[in-house]
Amino acid sequence: MSGLYEGTLTIGELLKKGDFGIGTLSGINGELIVLDGKAYIATGDKKVRQVEDSETVPYAAVAHYDATLSFQQEEKIGSEELFEKIENEFNSENTFYTIKMTGDFDMMHVRMAPGAAEGEPFAKVAENQPEYKEHQVVGTIVGFWTPEMFHGVSVAGYHLHFLADSCNFGGHILGFTGFSGKVEIGQVDALEQNFPTKSQNFLQAKFNLEQLKKDIEQAE
Repeated sequence: MSGLYEGTLTIGELLKKGDFGIGTLSGINGELIVLDGKAYIATGDKKVRQVEDSETVPYAAVAHYDATLSFQQEEKIGSEELFEKIENEFNSENTFYTIKMTGDFDMMHVRMAPGAAEGEPFAKVAENQPEYKEHQVVGTIVGFWTPEMFHGVSVAGYHLHFLADSCNFGGHILGFTGFSGKVEIGQVDALEQNFPTKSQNFLQAKFNLEQLKKDIEQAE
């Protein structure tokens, strides 16, 4: 978010820390989806590919997937109504949750980070992110719900990415309609934060926290 986009952790190392999650690749080139221990990237040219273990991430959030509850959504439902239903299942608003939804969507609306030069403000990058809508698509939503008190560590509320079963469409979710399928929720009981201690750009950076919060709110 502060213009530090150089990848510092390899995908191979990341997958040792979790088999489920989201993120981006070095240069914020695309939207990362980690599902069933495999990493995929959805890029701004509307392509999806599996990521090599040697590729690196500047940001990712992963977990060892372990759903603690699930329910079947039989009637079609939109994103906002479904989010409200999911939150009614939470036993606390003070912990992280993994969110996984698998099924059919009448419409899925996504965007992709288009890539950026080191130092370019993310809020500026976000203004030029390509957006796509796909209709009658089958796939999986992967992501997290973050408590308000951890806003900054991650995005407060939902941060969700999508991967089509065909692996030809995906991205950061802006909204969806007409979902029916399985919803799985997992309560996260620990938070581990890795710091890029070998990156001089990170070690010497001066962060404007107020601007950082504004950039997160604008971009997400």
